[in-house]
Amino acid sequence: MDKGMEQTYHSTGFHEKLNQLKDMIDKSNYTVIFSGAGMSTEAGLPDFRSSSTGIWKNINPMKLASARAMYQKRDDFIHFYRHRVHGLQSCHPHIGHILLANWEKEGRIQSIITQNVDGFHHHAGSQNVIELHGTLRTCHCQECGAIFNIKKFLEDPLVCKCGGFIRPSVVLFGEPLPDEAMERAEHDTNLAELFIVMGSSLMVSPANLFPIEAKRHGAKLVILNMEQTELDHEANLVIHGEKIGHILQLLSNE
Repeated sequence: MDKGMEQTYHSTGFHEKLNQLKDMIDKSNYTVIFSGAGMSTEAGLPDFRSSSTGIWKNINPMKLASARAMYQKRDDFIHFYRHRVHGLQSCHPHIGHILLANWEKEGRIQSIITQNVDGFHHHAGSQNVIELHGTLRTCHCQECGAIFNIKKFLEDPLVCKCGGFIRPSVVLFGEPLPDEAMERAEHDTNLAELFIVMGSSLMVSPANLFPIEAKRHGAKLVILNMEQTELDHEANLVIHGEKIGHILQLLSNE
């Protein structure tokens, strides 16, 4: 797309942008969704990176959500993640999660790459979900890898039959992203004809490299986020200031 056409996409009104997005989805044979914290906050979960409202407000996440804390400050680590698990139990997928699951069944989208660990895409019924940062749907033994339902993490003692520590199945600070998830995400990104970012600030690397990679392989890039992102200038279409669920509802009613 040339500069003039790209500028047109950015300057048009909301309803015209919705029509453009619907047209893109209808014409795409392989659409990939990339979801971030904005999807979760619409479900009532706090933005864990927010300095004003997030759970990080009075806590340094590097100290408690880290591999070092798991080994050196285990009681605090357990308390912190039990707090997160309890918080998830009072929240549920919103209409945006449900509509994406429906779109997958209808063949309108092919996969979801998510930075979120809440499991709401799965709970809503989506099948092809790639969780880059792990999940709070399960916990596992740090030693043998045995997997348990997350409810196990709320019980004492957190000791596996092998003697290992049972921990949440999320990627902690200081740990690499899982190879399998990264490989699947790269595969789908390279296949995408349309790559839609939903509710991500695109500030975290390497996850924020996927939109650029998609464009490099010829995909159209759409960014739906409440605030501006550093990659807005790369996008073919940008919508700010609207909830994801609202946008998807409007698209579904077209």
